[in-house]
Amino acid sequence: MFDFIGDIHGHADKLREILEKMGYSEGESGYAHPNRRAFFLGDYIDRGPKINETLSIVRRMVESGNAEAIMGNHEYNAIMFHYPEKEGGHLRKHLIKNIMQHLETLRQFQNRQEEYEDYLNWFFTLPLYFETDSFRAVHACWDETHIEFLRANLTDDKLCDSLIYEASSMNSAMYLAVEDTLKGKELRMPDGLYFSDKEGNHRHEYRIKWWLETEKATFRNISIEDIPHLPDSAVPLDLFGNGKVYGPAEKPVFFGHYWLMFKKQPSFFRDNICCLDFSVAKHGHLAAYRFDGEQKLDIQKLILV
Repeated sequence: MFDFIGDIHGHADKLREILEKMGYSEGESGYAHPNRRAFFLGDYIDRGPKINETLSIVRRMVESGNAEAIMGNHEYNAIMFHYPEKEGGHLRKHLIKNIMQHLETLRQFQNRQEEYEDYLNWFFTLPLYFETDSFRAVHACWDETHIEFLRANLTDDKLCDSLIYEASSMNSAMYLAVEDTLKGKELRMPDGLYFSDKEGNHRHEYRIKWWLETEKATFRNISIEDIPHLPDSAVPLDLFGNGKVYGPAEKPVFFGHYWLMFKKQPSFFRDNICCLDFSVAKHGHLAAYRFDGEQKLDIQKLILV
């Protein structure tokens, strides 16, 4: 019986609130529930006001056996941002947009370098995906082709020091598998179009619904984000690559990453597709789903703070 919790991004007060709302109480070894466990879906750092406290809560729960946690793209990006490139510089370039993404984390760990490096090492202990007989969990995208590759090449489903350079080699199989798993699938906008993301960066590629049947996809309906100027024309099938669509008969999959917002009534994309990122870092909600093994998800089990 897991309680899946979406992207936290340093909002420790919201994390405490949702845990306590679900019946967890804080003891000597951190938060615990008498008969349930939490499951954190990644993105613990960046943006929020209490990043160190968030990391402490999540890590203590994991190390005490009261939670599971997987890696998000922000933890992965932090590793790459600090990892030296063999010829100089870092594996994640110190461009303005990358510095801005990590700025709040760096500021909050100022004069605490050793502590931050300890968390960077802890990030390596987080698996990139998780699967049981009744569910799957990943930060951004469950593509069985990529998962099979990662399963065959990672150790205990985790990245390690020796694989970091392979994962940073653009267009290698490891790079493509890690990128899609932690950052999701993207599609290039047609006719030179672009949109501005939440940080104000101009983007020519946008995040797509990796569970949508490609034969039914248009540039507009396959977009996870609301981008009004996308056309309704069909997406050429050759743009999708060789990935597998996540079908309606698959077991429930839980993920975060996509900055959803509630505009009307809460709903799921499909009854086996559960995104739990509702933009807590942009004045939205922190979200959780109370899972008891059901193969058809119930919107009444969604918890919001």
